[in-house]
Amino acid sequence: MIKILMPIAFLSVGLGAGIGVGIYMAPSEAPALEEAETKPEMAKDKSHKSGKEGKADEFDYLKMTKQFVVPIVEDDKIAAMVTMSLSLEANPAVTDTFYAIEPKLRDRFLQVLFDHANTGGFDGLFTQSDNLGALRKALLEVARKDLGDDVSQVLIMSVNRQDT
Repeated sequence: MIKILMPIAFLSVGLGAGIGVGIYMAPSEAPALEEAETKPEMAKDKSHKSGKEGKADEFDYLKMTKQFVVPIVEDDKIAAMVTMSLSLEANPAVTDTFYAIEPKLRDRFLQVLFDHANTGGFDGLFTQSDNLGALRKALLEVARKDLGDDVSQVLIMSVNRQDT
């Protein structure tokens, strides 16, 4: 009889202790009230710090869902691979359009990246600001063909070259 009651007793004690610890460790409601009170103040602080009221809401950052992989070909062989992550700074109104045409935009961006690679854009000091500036400008022209002037910038989030 004790062999049957012992597991039940341990189960009951463990369950009771677990519930007790859960209640004891549960967060109180006071921090939630503090957050609600400080959020409007933080929003006001940000608008004053920037000096440009309303500017923060004028654009979104639209991230391309996948990295771009560009082969660097030398003497008919792949000498290196460049990977890039890109985002667009654009008007929030074009967000849905952007994701709807992203495959088409990726294709056009890849063509620009391939052309840049074929002209030696990823050779030597490829991260030099003039070199990346020319690439950003070419990518921006392509983005504006599909999304119009609602795109203000193409942002290069990461770039990496791996020699083979």
